[in-house]
Amino acid sequence: MNDSILASYVVPVHPHPLLVPEQNEGWQRLRDAFDEARDQIAASDADVIIVYSTTWPSIIGHQIQADPNPTWTLVDQDFHDLGSMDYSFRIDVEFAEAWNKANHSRGLQSRTVAYNGFPIDVGSVVALKLLNPDNRIPAVIVSSNVYANRAETTVLAKACLDVLGKMGKKAVAVTAMSMSNRMFTEFIEASDDKIHSLKDDEWNRKVLEFLEEGRLEDVAQLSRTIHQQIRVQKVVTFKPMWWLSAMNNNRNDLTGKVLAYEALYGAGGAVVHLDPTSNGKGDKEYDEDDVETYQGERNVLDSEETDTSVAEASPNTGPALWNPAEGEDAVNTESAPKPVGLYPHARRVGDLLYLSGVGPRQPGTNAIPGGPIRDGNGSPLEYDIKEQTRAVVENIARILEEAGSSMEKVVDVTSFLVDMDRDFAGYNEVWAETLGHYGPTRTTLAIRALPTPIAVEMKVIAKI
Repeated sequence: MNDSILASYVVPVHPHPLLVPEQNEGWQRLRDAFDEARDQIAASDADVIIVYSTTWPSIIGHQIQADPNPTWTLVDQDFHDLGSMDYSFRIDVEFAEAWNKANHSRGLQSRTVAYNGFPIDVGSVVALKLLNPDNRIPAVIVSSNVYANRAETTVLAKACLDVLGKMGKKAVAVTAMSMSNRMFTEFIEASDDKIHSLKDDEWNRKVLEFLEEGRLEDVAQLSRTIHQQIRVQKVVTFKPMWWLSAMNNNRNDLTGKVLAYEALYGAGGAVVHLDPTSNGKGDKEYDEDDVETYQGERNVLDSEETDTSVAEASPNTGPALWNPAEGEDAVNTESAPKPVGLYPHARRVGDLLYLSGVGPRQPGTNAIPGGPIRDGNGSPLEYDIKEQTRAVVENIARILEEAGSSMEKVVDVTSFLVDMDRDFAGYNEVWAETLGHYGPTRTTLAIRALPTPIAVEMKVIAKI
């Protein structure tokens, strides 16, 4: 157990619980959860509050706030109508400077920021004003580098722990972040706020289930899959989970409690408390490389040119994959798997959208959730039809969103099962949980095989 971290918190970044909690019952519950976390922190022996904020992005390395008393007035760029946020924070400059040096000693690029008027980001402002309103505990704020991979983020946390150890300080670690981060793009009444989509809500709840079980490292490792599933193609959303996990020695046996989970203008906002006390269920093996220094391998840019028509064939997954066909009214997206022939993901015709057959393969990796139905030699394998069906629905949602449509506008679905007797019940159960909510017509057909080793595919027609 790491004795330097007294507690960890996940908190939302939106200003609603700070400025207008009374306008929505969910916002008020988040505010109450902030207040509970505030009381817990005040009762601790923390010497410093360390905030990792996703709303302070940086490009070159990481930045650390080192102005001893940053004072300003913030107006949220999206929600300026809610009012202004005056702030005056107490920053632990000695710690900030030491962390910067520790970063450099571990191979990281970082710098301190200390000049009057430097704008503190909204996530940090909301977190510190609600968690530490009287500035009793000095704080340190670090940026989230938009290009940093897991190794870089892990080393950032280890450098921070180095400083805590050398200074003999105890800390509370806070990540300011959204869960799902898709917000409504048109004005909504406060009373109409809800999580933007059913799928986002499902993933949010899965993450929170893991956190409540204290499985912080599992969430950190699952983050890559989550990024694909919730159609967030930037790692900033779950990057703080990498940092928070490393700050807690990549443990899976913490004592977690979800204090609140609510919608914040379509996005998911949660206040979660993670206590370092072991939950007694036993830890699990840490499956990632345990890097000590950062060597600069981000692989952000790919120097190899790709073919404009045919992509690689993946072993044991069927025929070669193609880049989607372009053309008038074609709809294609990188967040859906590449097709097995020269055709688009979808095509607009009038006010209707016709999707090509959609399977469960994952974009980028070609992996099959629930497992393939056969190996490379054609021998049958065990697989999970529910996981495959969920993945199909998630791929459909991605394509619909790219086209400006949504699950609510699906009017007709034709489903294909390669083993009707074995799989219909599980497929039907997932249907009821997902597409069935929206009431499209449906036809389910039994077929002999599909081009890739999958058990289910769907053909969809939707309104635009």
